[in-house]
Amino acid sequence: MHDDPALVTRRTLLGAAAGALATPTLATPTLATPTLATPTLATPALAAPARTEPVRAEAASYEGNSPKDTSEVLLRQWARAPGAHPLVPDVSHAGYRGGARLPRPERVAVRVTDHGARADGVTDCAPAFNAAIRAAGESGGGAVLVPAGTYLLGAPVFVHWSNVVLRGAGRDTTVLRFTRPLDDGYRQARQSNGNSRWSWTGGQIWFVSQERRARSEAEDYAGTENWLMGEVLAEVAAATRGSTTLLVSDTAGLRVGDTVVLETENRPDAGLLKHLAGDVPGARAYDWPRRAPQLVTGSGGQYVQYSSFQWPVRVAEIVGPRLVRLAQPIRYDLRPDWPARLRAIGPTVHDSGVERLTVSNVPAPMTAHNRHPGANGVCFQAVHDCWAFDVRVENCDLGFGFTTAKSVTLRRVAVGGRAAHHSFACRMQSHDNLVEDFEIEAFTVPVPAGAVHHGLNLEGLSSGNVWRRGRMAEGTFDTHRGLPFENVRTDITLVNNGRVGGSGASGPLFGARIAHWNVRVTGGSPYALTIADAAPRSLTVGVQGASGTGSGLGPDFTGDLESLTADHGVRPHVTDLYAAQRAHVDN
Repeated sequence: MHDDPALVTRRTLLGAAAGALATPTLATPTLATPTLATPTLATPALAAPARTEPVRAEAASYEGNSPKDTSEVLLRQWARAPGAHPLVPDVSHAGYRGGARLPRPERVAVRVTDHGARADGVTDCAPAFNAAIRAAGESGGGAVLVPAGTYLLGAPVFVHWSNVVLRGAGRDTTVLRFTRPLDDGYRQARQSNGNSRWSWTGGQIWFVSQERRARSEAEDYAGTENWLMGEVLAEVAAATRGSTTLLVSDTAGLRVGDTVVLETENRPDAGLLKHLAGDVPGARAYDWPRRAPQLVTGSGGQYVQYSSFQWPVRVAEIVGPRLVRLAQPIRYDLRPDWPARLRAIGPTVHDSGVERLTVSNVPAPMTAHNRHPGANGVCFQAVHDCWAFDVRVENCDLGFGFTTAKSVTLRRVAVGGRAAHHSFACRMQSHDNLVEDFEIEAFTVPVPAGAVHHGLNLEGLSSGNVWRRGRMAEGTFDTHRGLPFENVRTDITLVNNGRVGGSGASGPLFGARIAHWNVRVTGGSPYALTIADAAPRSLTVGVQGASGTGSGLGPDFTGDLESLTADHGVRPHVTDLYAAQRAHVDN
């Protein structure tokens, strides 16, 4: 074994953080030296994640008198000022309503059979499903019940209304069998190079506002994908990462409980992008216009969605005529060089979900990479505070997709059948979503030549997202360029056989504060899991079963990345970073 040559920087960084956070003093021991040598471990079985583990289970991790390992040191430091640690991401507010229990609306608005759906193997039930959802939405919401049976659908189902829940009788007994992919059942969405946009977005069950869908159709799906934001409600003054109270020009247009968008300008100097990359020296030296044109204003190749950073957040309190308190800490600085404002979120869908059913696409061979016709599952686009519970998707190109989604929870979800392109995709500034008790099953038909399966996709300035308590017989931790930052994958068992992707024009694979925490590898490969050599200000804590510590990914930034590998080869005492942070918030 030999010492990590970058450890002195890590010690200095963590020590400075501990001294700088203005909170009650907690004794913090010197961190043990992480090593690059990996202990010999027996390959663990690919066990199913616990289904009933309470979020409070990790409370003792930071309440004890003496930390047991680096994971506890890091958690204690984070707890002093949640949202301000230089390495530990704050994901304590991920999920529906900031981590609240999923609701169960008891009001039955309608049954799909009332509108003509029949589980007879002949009837195209898509019109009946869409009519039933419309009836529920226009009557104020409620449950749309789908009795047990297998229903054929030749077109996608759109949920355009808030407070509507599509509820089956159980994922083993209610099956929605889609006979045509989106290319045929809805419309094609091709890029100029022939790639299909349905390779990474769109769903057979699709949560999206009517206005957002209409805009996309008018743009032939070649334009915007994000929020259709409304009026400016207030200008926002400078603030530091971790702040919850903001000084604004006026609070007259703000209301407690509203979800608004904190919009920050992404100026041509890429200053905001450098900051989201952790302000490491290599981020300042990086050639942003040439290497990341999709992100950089004025580059000539920027996606219009990235002209500003857009983070929806709930208003918790109006403190005074010029002070507002947010429901969670901001996760980046607000500086005069990047003007910021609070805006109305615009047309959206919220508090809607899908439960207790299977989305089954008629089996068809997987196509070449990015040519997928859209045999997809469930997509959440420009919506907030929605959910999927006890849902399985099979024979898909994309299983579950977040496209500009905020605070969506996926719980007890699975992807199976023939090989998928993306089992889970999180893109286009999707924030604070939670995927828990999930599974990627062993594919019944493997990935063919010329195709790729990624796994847990994360890209496009997305932040605050969590995958936890999962098992993956297929795929890897796919951080897919576009500078995603401050995200967590924790308490997951995987074989690790997928591949990382991303357009070469999308810039860095990683922004700051990506954490891989308590990960068990059964296939031995550390690829894309142990990321201290590639991701700035990242954490690799408690990766077990890996044959080494190299990510296999070339770093985008030169010089010291200011990242940490700790508790390598052993199970960390803090086994679930999200659960531990939630316990702190609840207490």
